[in-house]
Amino acid sequence: MLLTVTGKQIDVGDALRRHVEASLSAILGKYFGTAIEAHVVASREAHLNRVEVSVHIGRGIVVNARAGAPELYPAFDAAAERVAKQLRRYKRRLRDHHAKARNAAVASERAMSYVLAPVAEGFDDVEPEEETRAGDEAGSAPAVIAEMSTDLPHLTVGEAAMRMDLADMPALLFRNRSHGELNLVYRRPDGNIGWVDPELDPAHHPRRRAS
Repeated sequence: MLLTVTGKQIDVGDALRRHVEASLSAILGKYFGTAIEAHVVASREAHLNRVEVSVHIGRGIVVNARAGAPELYPAFDAAAERVAKQLRRYKRRLRDHHAKARNAAVASERAMSYVLAPVAEGFDDVEPEEETRAGDEAGSAPAVIAEMSTDLPHLTVGEAAMRMDLADMPALLFRNRSHGELNLVYRRPDGNIGWVDPELDPAHHPRRRAS
């Protein structure tokens, strides 16, 4: 496993690196086996030390966790425990997925991902017929401040929900493996996971199972 431990305005010594490596190796050995790479970033915010852990355990599968504490080591330990909790929750499904990935290529395609600037104040007051003109000429439409290429995976709904949960993402766009259409899973305010399937003609495809 390739491991990087970095600090933002904070000193990260060899002792912490050894602690991080030993802890993550023990967690992965217990619940999964190994990982491709792991990144740990420590930073200081007011009176708290914050640690972000990102573990890449397979193609398209990343486990993200973060935690804060007055001391650096407890902050990392809390984040590492969250990684362990996620791996424990999906232990069987992750091993099944890993075994399938060894035997067959995982289908995916490329897509462009954009980061938009916040909508300009007052843009909501623009009339619909003026929106395009206002956006193009006055610059009121959200501006693209970053763009990048990303994977658009072919997954079942259950796999998509697992990936989103492991990566601690608010939403995940994917192509539904059962019928080939674009779907979205997202985290609802009530803690449940929402699923958007734009298929409007139920007679066109049989109803799919979510896993």
